[in-house]
Formats: sequence, C-alpha cells, structure tokens
Amino acid sequence: MIGNNKNFAVELTEKELERYDRQLMIKGWGVEGQKKLKRSRVVVVGAGGLGSPTAIYLAVAGVGELILVDNDIVELNNLNRQILHWDQDIGLPKVKSAKEKLEKLNPNVKVKIVQEELTKDNVINIIKGAHVVVDALDNFKTRYILNEACVKLDIPLVHAGVYGFTGQLTTIVPKKGPCLKCIFPKPPMEKEKFPVVGVTPGIIGSMEALEAIKLITGIGVPLVGRLLLFDGEDFTVEVVKIERDENCPVCGEE
Repeated sequence: MIGNNKNFAVELTEKELERYDRQLMIKGWGVEGQKKLKRSRVVVVGAGGLGSPTAIYLAVAGVGELILVDNDIVELNNLNRQILHWDQDIGLPKVKSAKEKLEKLNPNVKVKIVQEELTKDNVINIIKGAHVVVDALDNFKTRYILNEACVKLDIPLVHAGVYGFTGQLTTIVPKKGPCLKCIFPKPPMEKEKFPVVGVTPGIIGSMEALEAIKLITGIGVPLVGRLLLFDGEDFTVEVVKIERDENCPVCGEE
C-alpha cells in the first residue's frame, strides 16, 4: 500500500531477528516486511486512551520511528484507560511519560515527541515525511485539521473514536477512498468530558496499530471506504461501506 518507505537501506540485527521471530513467520511478512517497518515513520497524534495502545503495539512491532504529538499532562482521571501513564507520572507531559515507557519496551525504536497542540499552523511540519498518521484524538475540530493535511500531503490516515463501550475505525488513503470529511460532513455532537471504559480504547487503539502495520507491510486489506463500528456491550462489529464524496471540500474532484 505504501511505496515511499524504501528510500534507504536497513539491515536487521541478530537480536531484532529474534525479537520479531513470531511475526517474521507470517505469510508475506518475513525479513522484507520487517525492514519496511524499520524504515517507516509513524506519527501518532494523541498520547492518551487511543494513543497508548497504538504506540505500544507499533513499538513492539518494530516501527523505526514513532512521533508522538500531545500537549496535555497526565491527570489522575486518565489512568483508567491511558495505559502508558502510571500513578507516578501524574503532572508530567503525556509525551514524555509515553516516550520513557516506549523506549524501555523496545530500545530499537526511535521515539520523538512534539509537546504541542496540533493546529493549522504546525500540522504540515509535524506530519511531513510520515508514512502513516494515526488519529488518536478526542475531538473533530483537530481531526479535520489532521485530515486535510494528510490529504494535501498524500499520507494515509488511520482514524478512530470511542465513547463508553463503543468505538469506530476507518482508514483514509487519499485519492483511493473517502476522507474524514466525506464520512462526517459535519462534526458529531461532542462533550468536553465523555464516558469511556478503559478497555474500549484498548481494543480500538490496537486495531489502529494493526491498520498502520497493514499499510506499511502491504499485507491484508485496510479499511479504506469502510467504517468499522464496534459495540462492546453486546460484542457486535458492523462494517459500513462509505463512498467518496466528489463534492467534498477537502478531497473532492476539482
């Protein structure tokens, strides 16, 4: 799916071959798939409920460079779901807390942090050069900014959102399917503080990591043009087909 992560040669050490042994066994993955991951740069915007499991699973999979973007600090009421942050981290910037854990989890991964709020003014500089961007945000105002920048730079974007026991997931590949504005022409009603059980972003964030890995390795079929809807209360999963809007102000045909 991604062709621009072959710009430089990388080799795998003996320790890396052992570390990633189980995933190297996957059909279509092998050493070349692992090298694709090692060459890749993934930006995760949000280091909270969704960003924590996403970053953890990208790190253990062997993504070469992770860039974490968040301007918040760790608070006590984050700890039921934001698993990269522990009681001892309360008061610390989330990106610094996350970086410390991820580097211990896999020292082969470069973790860079951007302790800023994502805005129209800085978004291009932050995501430029990424192979995949992951939306681990909690509001559509910033998601729309991220979506527009990814379309402009032709960078795949993995989107997710959670509420209570429910979650949603889709993958946006510019020019190959609908963008976030096509799927959600108007932002849903949002609350500054909303209910969520910690395991929900754990499940959905893990799915985001899986989508990013699929995009990088070229294995499987990403959720392009499809919106996955998860309901943990009755454990149902529905996948809805979404068409691209030719009149979309962000990605529509000129």
